Amino acid sequence: MRLERLGPVFGAELTNIDLGAVTASNGFDEINELISQHEVLVIRDQRLSAEEQLNFGRLFGELAISPFSPRSATQPELIVLETDAQSKRPLTDIWHADETYKLEPPKLTILKALISPRLGGDTVFCSMRGAFDFLSDRMQSYLSGLTAFHGFGRFRDLLETDLATFREIEGRFPRANHPVLTLHPETSATVLYVNRHFTERINELPDEEGRSILEFLLQQTARPETQLRIKWKPGTVVIWDNRSVQHYAPVDYWPQRRRMERVTVEGQTPIPASRDNEVIRHRIEVHGVPAEVSGDADSVARNYEFSKVEPGNPGDNG
Repeated sequence: MRLERLGPVFGAELTNIDLGAVTASNGFDEINELISQHEVLVIRDQRLSAEEQLNFGRLFGELAISPFSPRSATQPELIVLETDAQSKRPLTDIWHADETYKLEPPKLTILKALISPRLGGDTVFCSMRGAFDFLSDRMQSYLSGLTAFHGFGRFRDLLETDLATFREIEGRFPRANHPVLTLHPETSATVLYVNRHFTERINELPDEEGRSILEFLLQQTARPETQLRIKWKPGTVVIWDNRSVQHYAPVDYWPQRRRMERVTVEGQTPIPASRDNEVIRHRIEVHGVPAEVSGDADSVARNYEFSKVEPGNPGDNG
């Protein structure tokens, strides 16, 4: 197994690995650690069957069954995303983390490409722990302790003519209030946890102020510094950490054909990233050794690395 980083903030590509051969005692621990560290893993040239993809997902935990996404008729945990000229325009062109309307949103997502369009059809990812890092110290402190309400977003449109089914889904999935800043349970990184698809309002702020602050936070996904764009081809598998990453799937390929199969792993209730109104600083590593950075440290812990620019050498500004 060989690892190559894809960007300075997050993302990595694994080669020389067959995901179908990974077991709980052979390769799983290494992959699980890499997901937490790099947030998005790209593995190409895989020949995973649907059953193998499901079994691989079960290594990480119980698999989720989506109430909205199109599912396999025989394997309800497998989401089948297929678009062609006869399909409606997909509703994927919006920044989101998967299913944050749940009280316990998914832990991670495993997406496999079966048919890719000749042009377009990429997926763009954004590191929300990177987005948090780019906020000022004052804004980070201001957001500490706030919560936000997450609704169904565009999924409402899927059932606009079937109110009975929608009410049944509402009963099974009471919508959730989540911390605006969450603590990643494995890396201790602070994550900006709001998204344009599902987050409707900040609970503790007056409406006008809350709308302005929420819109400002939602715009943080627009920073190129915290983005990663993945081009698909048949056999590409991408695994991402749904607790700290958002994604956006442009529909620039439609009406070309595109077929993907997705598995999501159940997660846990998001953890607030604050104690007594103090934002918990990130856990970083110095020469491979974890180091806790206190809130009164002179420097701010970052989740990413940039090459050091020597004095007198401003580097490439392009």
